[in-house]
Amino acid sequence: MIATTLFLLAALLAQDPAPDAGAPGAIDLLTGGIQAPSQPAGRSSSTVARTPRFAPVATRPAAPGMRAPVGSLVAVRGQEENHLMGIGVVTGLAGTGDSGDAARQLLQNLLLTRNINLDLKSLSSKNIAVVRVEASLAAGLKPGRRIDVRVSTIGDAKSLEGGTLAATELTDITGRDVYVSAAGPVTVGGFQAAGAAASATRNHVTVGTLPGGGKVEREVPTSIASEHGYIYLDVRPAHDSFGTVVGITEVVNALYPGLAQATPDGKTIKVRVPEDLHSSQHAAYLQSILRREVVSESVARVIINERTGVIVMGGDVRLQPGVVAHGNLTVTVAETPEVSQPGPLSGGTTQTVDRTDLGVEEEDDALVLVPGAVTLQEVVDVLNVLGTTPRDMITILQAMSQGGLLLAEIRRM
Repeated sequence: MIATTLFLLAALLAQDPAPDAGAPGAIDLLTGGIQAPSQPAGRSSSTVARTPRFAPVATRPAAPGMRAPVGSLVAVRGQEENHLMGIGVVTGLAGTGDSGDAARQLLQNLLLTRNINLDLKSLSSKNIAVVRVEASLAAGLKPGRRIDVRVSTIGDAKSLEGGTLAATELTDITGRDVYVSAAGPVTVGGFQAAGAAASATRNHVTVGTLPGGGKVEREVPTSIASEHGYIYLDVRPAHDSFGTVVGITEVVNALYPGLAQATPDGKTIKVRVPEDLHSSQHAAYLQSILRREVVSESVARVIINERTGVIVMGGDVRLQPGVVAHGNLTVTVAETPEVSQPGPLSGGTTQTVDRTDLGVEEEDDALVLVPGAVTLQEVVDVLNVLGTTPRDMITILQAMSQGGLLLAEIRRM
């Protein structure tokens, strides 16, 4: 027995140098056991970096008031665009169509309109896609005119590139009256190329347009003047202040005395059409009003977009004196699970070990005295003293509004 052991040791020593202790399958000469392979030691981390603050450049003071044409502040009632919609089929796709039965069923219905009856199983949906077809029809547009049409996929089609929209009817919201018919090649502002293990896509290829692909079949009747002989000028939502309504009313009455009056809701100016004015002159009469200029009242309003961090302020925004303190809290979490492999012939099982890196950073900011601000330039200067990011500024503005420091209306996009 001793001779056999010495023989095995001599054979092992005669081989190549022993592998590293951490190498998989290394043999311990003292115990004769097989060491476990080295375990992964990599780590992942997560950090949040803050770029240097943008240094604002001094600008000239804001103008106290600007004159604007009446036509840019109001919308003429009855001249709105009408939204139309339909469901259609795009054919001729290069294998990027829908994979479900909805496309084949819609294609079968389309063929039935041509007295072609095919079994659903014999139709392939790889080259067709079910799409939603939309268009905006202006009031008064005559039949036969061409308009642009938009199409977008409904199913799981990968791309509409190279496709052609089959004849589709676009109706109003009731679905009874057809106002536009659409057909033609689809234009996609991008491309998609794919292989077995890689793909490339530019822009959005599941939405396309048909420039001039829609034909007006029915007119949306409209008239400048109502049946009672009035033209209604509705103030746009961005300028719906009482000062703007009063200013437009005074400008119109200065041109045509006594013909304009504001409605009780303070959102519309009602202009009476002279009885002796022929209907063919209504357009010229309206244009003479829309080209007049009025001082546009600056609205005390703050528009914020919490998703993108955009902040837009009106010229009449004011600040009351107060104190603001805002501390940023940044929490970073990184998960790095590691796999532990057992050694050969050890009888163990593979295990996953969780590894977590957690970091918390909080800024130690002091109280900041916010003086009062009565002009837009002063408001900008005061808010820049806080030195925060736009997203933090949104939170501060909301808190200021609730605390009464911000004298403006906040609207969220």
